Amino acid sequence: MKKADLVDLVAQQRGLPRPQVEATIDSLIDAVAEGLAKGERIDLRGFGAFAVRESAARSGRNPQTGETIQIAARRVPTFKAGKELRDRVNNRPST
Repeated sequence: MKKADLVDLVAQQRGLPRPQVEATIDSLIDAVAEGLAKGERIDLRGFGAFAVRESAARSGRNPQTGETIQIAARRVPTFKAGKELRDRVNNRPST
């Protein structure tokens, strides 16, 4: 499902204008991205949690040349699905 499909689905389910739904989804994505950029954890109860993980600098190897290269440290966004979402994906009743 692409973002446009999600916008259409929510607009149809809620009976809202498509531009309003698209603006809301864009705002949600922007808010999550801004929070993660600040290093905050974003918890959406019943869905999951977004967080930032630190990846240390390390040595790697160029697969074409075999040359050793340095890979810089970086921050990586992660997502951990909540129990309710995992249960729903696996067709289990929520407890």
